[in-house]
Amino acid sequence: MRAPSEALAAKLAGGVTTLAHVWCVVRRDDERFAFTDHDEPLVFDDLVAEPLQGLSIGEIEKSVGLGVDSASMRGALSSEAITEADLSSGLWDGARVDIWRVDWQAPADRMHLFAGAIGDVRRGVAAFEAELRGVQAPLNIPVGRVFSRYCDADLGDARCGVDVDAPAFRGAGVVSEVIGTNVFKASGLGEFADQWFSRGRIVWDAGGASEVAVHRALADQTIIELLDVAPLQVGGAFTIHAGCDKRVETCRDKFANVANFRGFPHMPGNDALQVGPQAGDPLDGGSRRA
Repeated sequence: MRAPSEALAAKLAGGVTTLAHVWCVVRRDDERFAFTDHDEPLVFDDLVAEPLQGLSIGEIEKSVGLGVDSASMRGALSSEAITEADLSSGLWDGARVDIWRVDWQAPADRMHLFAGAIGDVRRGVAAFEAELRGVQAPLNIPVGRVFSRYCDADLGDARCGVDVDAPAFRGAGVVSEVIGTNVFKASGLGEFADQWFSRGRIVWDAGGASEVAVHRALADQTIIELLDVAPLQVGGAFTIHAGCDKRVETCRDKFANVANFRGFPHMPGNDALQVGPQAGDPLDGGSRRA
């Protein structure tokens, strides 16, 4: 358990406190930021912690051993440093985060609460919520291949080999009507079959990218549902790439790429491994599937 400094412990014991939280963030491009839930800027080492509207910290869970510590932070997009475009493009993904509890009257009196990195970020038009993962998280990442019926390559990478920029797997469209925060109608995609772009990716001409959850090609319209909310507006142009559900049937029928399939579709499941002999079966050591 982290203990506060003597000066901070004395203030805590006094009953009336002047406490605030400070988040120190180092992005992957080495840009450094500090934010606080105090209502005025705080000088914190060589940074000035910027107050963010509605910024709050979720429950911090500490684990013993190699268990992963976790926390969360949420707030409004009220800072020029945190923009929807930067969140969408992944600039904040994996950023290093340290959380401190400080006395805002004397920021040198502080206690370190959490060290980790930003994980999943859920964002809206005016607010965001970021999952924070402890420094132990990299120790829980599987090393090596996973044996599965599904392909473990990413569509279009060197192991897959599919050219996702080929005309058959790429379309250009325009937002024709906004239905919801992550659902819209599109024009320009009428030649593509239903679900062709499901699990695919959209790259916006104005900048940023989005993951496609569902692509519905109806008789007279195309509807795209995104995995997360996005700043949609009528007239927004985009390029959309086909998606893959990692099944061998899709690899064969949609992409004609089964020679590069990186899964094990014929691997027996638990039911085949656990089944025993049945009454009347010949016990001659032969295959049960003969």
